[in-house]
Amino acid sequence: MIVSEQLPAAVLWDLDGTLVDTEPYWLIAEVELVRSFGGVWTMEDGLKLVGSGLWRSAQALQSHGVELPEDEIIQWLTTRVLEQLEDSVPWRPGARELLAELKAAGIPAALVTMSISRMAERVAAALPEGTFRVLVTGDRVANSKPHPEPYLRAAELLGVRAASCVAIEDSLPGLASAESAGAVTIGVPFHVDLPEGPARTLWPTLEGRTLADLGALYRAVRSERSARAESVAGA
Repeated sequence: MIVSEQLPAAVLWDLDGTLVDTEPYWLIAEVELVRSFGGVWTMEDGLKLVGSGLWRSAQALQSHGVELPEDEIIQWLTTRVLEQLEDSVPWRPGARELLAELKAAGIPAALVTMSISRMAERVAAALPEGTFRVLVTGDRVANSKPHPEPYLRAAELLGVRAASCVAIEDSLPGLASAESAGAVTIGVPFHVDLPEGPARTLWPTLEGRTLADLGALYRAVRSERSARAESVAGA
């Protein structure tokens, strides 16, 4: 592992919408499940759940007439999304290239997703072995995003401090989770707009982004945080 003040100790990745564009797959699954119970589920309904934990999504589907326990809903949706992934893994632009550069440089990556383990494992298996050293999933944490636990857990498993990591997210709950954990946070808007914020940097895409870009951002944010802390201490 690279230990340097110039580079992040690790990079923590969201899955759905950040690494792969599976949100349409989830929407198809949600529509099919709600329709099977005689209800209606729209794109707007689905977009409201982007970045949320699957148990919250299951509760929303129950409110639209799905008469199944939460765990059964989650397993059904995951199975349906995995079926669609067998046809194609819709990688987001620039994500695999950046992951490959991190791996070559010896900087560990973690996948931090509120999807369940078998979903995360399927996507990770489509990448070169060792791309992700750690998988933190919705069924392995007590609190889902926007709680900081998922990102704190990923950092703990990697043996680093969350404040020494960069997190990449595409949703507000995900950004809130990473920010509250203390990570240097990058928002990459996709299916939903992301507002500017003092604790985050927005990149329109990962395409063309490199380790040098991550390092420059990491150093700038760490320097700003250090100056702010010194200012507060001297006040």
